[in-house]
Amino acid sequence: MTSPEPLTLPDADSAESWINDRAAAALARARELAEGLKAQPPADALTTLRIWDDVSLALHGTSGLASLLANVHPVEAVRTAAEAAELEAQKLSTELSQDAELFAVFDALDIDGLDPLAARFLTKVLLDFRRAGVDKDDATRARLKEINERLMELDQEFSRIARDDVRSVKVGPDRLGGLPQDFVDAHPVGEDGLVTITTDYPDSLPVFEYADDADLRLALRTEFLNRGYPASDPVLHEMFDLRHEFATTLGYSDWASYDAEVKMIGSGPAIPEFIDKIADAAREPGRRDLAILLERYRQDYPDAERVPLADAGYYRNLVFADRFDLDTQLVRTYFDFAKVRAGLLDVTGRLFGVRYQQVDVPVWHQEVTAYDVVRLADEKTLGRIYLDLHPREGKYKHAAQFDLAPGVAGKSVAEGVLVCNFSRKLMEHDHVVTLFHEFGHLVHHILGGQGEWTRFAGVATEWDFVEAPSQMLEEWAWDPTVLASFATNEAGEPIPAELVAKMRDAEEFGKGYLTQTQTMYAAVSYWYHQNRPADLTATMVELQERYAPFPYIPGTHFYAAFGHLGGYSSAYYTYQWSLVIAKDLFSAFDPADLFDPEVAGRYRDKVLAPGGSKDAADLVEDFLGRPYSFDAYAAWLAR
Repeated sequence: MTSPEPLTLPDADSAESWINDRAAAALARARELAEGLKAQPPADALTTLRIWDDVSLALHGTSGLASLLANVHPVEAVRTAAEAAELEAQKLSTELSQDAELFAVFDALDIDGLDPLAARFLTKVLLDFRRAGVDKDDATRARLKEINERLMELDQEFSRIARDDVRSVKVGPDRLGGLPQDFVDAHPVGEDGLVTITTDYPDSLPVFEYADDADLRLALRTEFLNRGYPASDPVLHEMFDLRHEFATTLGYSDWASYDAEVKMIGSGPAIPEFIDKIADAAREPGRRDLAILLERYRQDYPDAERVPLADAGYYRNLVFADRFDLDTQLVRTYFDFAKVRAGLLDVTGRLFGVRYQQVDVPVWHQEVTAYDVVRLADEKTLGRIYLDLHPREGKYKHAAQFDLAPGVAGKSVAEGVLVCNFSRKLMEHDHVVTLFHEFGHLVHHILGGQGEWTRFAGVATEWDFVEAPSQMLEEWAWDPTVLASFATNEAGEPIPAELVAKMRDAEEFGKGYLTQTQTMYAAVSYWYHQNRPADLTATMVELQERYAPFPYIPGTHFYAAFGHLGGYSSAYYTYQWSLVIAKDLFSAFDPADLFDPEVAGRYRDKVLAPGGSKDAADLVEDFLGRPYSFDAYAAWLAR
């Protein structure tokens, strides 16, 4: 059998026709295979499942590729064509999952003769059919299909609104006091005598943390929190209503119950219980940290009762300086982007036993870099990764890993893309941590893309586990020895261990109220779906008052660009659920030797490499030698 090759991406001039032709061919192949299963079912169950997995490969490959290009390609026509291809893949997926004749083929298969992995696949396939409404009457299936297709359109529209709505403020150069010199240099005065600062992260984060001008901080924060408003409101209302209709039509009480059925949490009602459990655990640490923050704030505003959200980052840095003798502007001088990127590859290569070989291949933008991932043990190429790490017009505005191609042995090379929006020069350490986090998804996609089933390839575990490996990898971005290997200042001096110790001590401050912020996001995610409120802003304000550590900024609407309402829907609790597991996973590593080959290799082979071939709880137990627990998370939050 000829080994598969990575995709050869097109140049800008042919990208639109390339995505159209590739998607059409893949979807035609998927339809042909599905029709063949109905017309002449194979005699044995395993062959039937192999063919269906090829259908999944065609659909998954098309959706992943299309979603990526829709979010990163610099040409709008290509993004539009990619969105159309993604929608066509979703339509075909829905059509096939509601096909009663196809379902009958799989329902008749004998599971007893299958190996455990094939049997797991069959169980998942049958559940997929039922969750799509295959057993409903024709009219109901038609309505469910209509809802599914419309939801994809709404998800794309919501993403497009958030992606394209970049706002800005203009200020005189005299109002840039406190901001780093490299930031000032990168923002020259325009012909109107003013400096333009956008809501993109390389602009907004330094302002929130360093700008001495409180009015500037508030003005930019207000613009930042209003991205997507009011255009997102009708999109979200329709999305929530249709999700509820879809779930209740299938017999579930609500969307969260439908969505949670295939997650670790298991049930919809367990979500608010978990949110409140985390809120309770964070309450005392949050109160303690907020009191310290308010004490510093009152030095400037003696009569203040609470710290405003627009001032929280700035005053947190002042607390860092006062209590921990930490100069965050000094810290950033050690994190030159190019050095951080090289360090990330060195660190993760050593940890996971791979090397990254840069390759000169076609990409969608000149700032994108590509690497083949090669396993050191046998020099086998495991897949290819692309790093697209800086902001530009029309590009996805947050940080995420996108699939380019699923990894299936003998059929498809695992290819993934890291999409972020970092500074091209000096980075905040928070962004270094984010880079490590998102790279965790990327390496999971590659290492887990060596199996024989598309369904279990890469990051294919329950959705409320997928953040855990990435959250655990953040720990390597805090280790002083690790950081010293790549974090150097302009003179080439490595970041001092004493400075990293101050950073770590300072980071402990604020985790209580930052966790409270996460519970607020999770509550918005859940209750928007549960209650489908007519006034999204009023409900957001109510939930902020209940969960958030900082008061609401009047006239803002953060949910309008809260992209997780699309992909994560009612399940933003995932981030804290995964963090509970991540803290437990990390407890197996020796802080004095984070590269211990036995522990690192066992983690790679037991947690990442299996992909979705086991339930997440079993993967964790295989690594830890016991079920995961809440203890490590609780201890971290309390200290």
